[in-house]
Amino acid sequence: MPRTFEIPDKYQSDLLSQIKRRRSELDPKKRDKTPTVLELGPVTLKFARHFGFCFGVENAIEIAYRAVEENPDKRIFLLSEMIHNPHVNGDLEAKGVRFLFSTLGEPRFPLDEVTRDDIVIIPAFGTTLEMFSLLQERGIDTSKYNTTCPFVEKVWKRGTQLGSKKFSIIIHGKAKHEETRATFSHAGMEAPSLIVADVEEAKWLKRFILGQETLEAFHRRFTGRCTSGFSPESDLVRIGVINQTTMLATETWEISQILRSAMVEKYGVEKIAEHFADTRDTLCYATSENQEATKELIESGGDIALIVGGYNSSNTSHLVELCQEHFPSYFVKGPEELVSRTTIRHLDLETWEVAEVSNWLPEFSDRPVEVLITSGASCPDALVNAVVERLVGLFDVPLTKYNEAAENCLLKLESSLQNGSSERLAVLG
Repeated sequence: MPRTFEIPDKYQSDLLSQIKRRRSELDPKKRDKTPTVLELGPVTLKFARHFGFCFGVENAIEIAYRAVEENPDKRIFLLSEMIHNPHVNGDLEAKGVRFLFSTLGEPRFPLDEVTRDDIVIIPAFGTTLEMFSLLQERGIDTSKYNTTCPFVEKVWKRGTQLGSKKFSIIIHGKAKHEETRATFSHAGMEAPSLIVADVEEAKWLKRFILGQETLEAFHRRFTGRCTSGFSPESDLVRIGVINQTTMLATETWEISQILRSAMVEKYGVEKIAEHFADTRDTLCYATSENQEATKELIESGGDIALIVGGYNSSNTSHLVELCQEHFPSYFVKGPEELVSRTTIRHLDLETWEVAEVSNWLPEFSDRPVEVLITSGASCPDALVNAVVERLVGLFDVPLTKYNEAAENCLLKLESSLQNGSSERLAVLG
């Protein structure tokens, strides 16, 4: 049995939870990635097979709420946002939890005023070795309320393995992201380490390895993103790749292959094992599942996509990237962003600013509008449901019809489960 967590009811949607549970029972090996479809007259909703809270997020929420419950008379701090969702973080702030740092590492409360009598929660992204040491020096127990995701810790262990074999570590990630900062710190204790942002940067690094870029250009590009004393001439002779767990799986794979090809060109394929570590992908299962389910959602077709999540959520932004290659796609943090039938606010990934878009909902006289729906791993199902209810209301569809469609979907899932069906599903409400 998969482990279950105590999650506040306000984060849950009974309907969406039931649909997820039934589909899981029908397809325990998660082979079927087809979306769940609800037909509501003027609008058809297509939900990704996998979306919403992952293991690491549920674990973090359970621990954080337990910390609040167990310490009613103590000051409670989070190092930074526990997860990248403003609603969850806001709820914790409302319970008196304070943040020591912003997501970018900027101080929000003086660390030197934290005492051994205070509680400090380590966020799901983990933290740096330096921060662990600073907290322990102040007498803080860093293990009791440590919500670091096990899949992040798995990446750290992979870095340790690479370092023990004398490989330098290339980290695919966003340098300012809390998780990448933490991984860089842990990796840097084991081996020379370097952060690579994307495919284009990996191609540049390949050219450098092959002697086509200068040492001066290397230092201009990677200053602040490689460990102290990093020597490109010697530290890029043996390398292995790990990543921020929420990056695009296809991008990490491409980066790995680019760097492997550099070593093949320089040293020959017969010596590749001496120069490039054959590391397996280090994305977490939820990131991979959500990305694969989103790809299948896209293949099912649609008119627009709504992706729900915190605007600083890395894994959510990658779902948006996948969708916007095919449809008008809107990254929304909640139902309030669906302003009206004609206006929506969303995060534009090109400008990284919230933009207002007019005439976002198409209108058809001969068929319903098909809306694809998914969310990031730190987004509560209740928030997705609220967005859907707002969307349904814009089409003047009564919520009772939405609920009925979901109930019909559950009945069909139940029937398939009882009949032992294992065929691919196109579940219609």
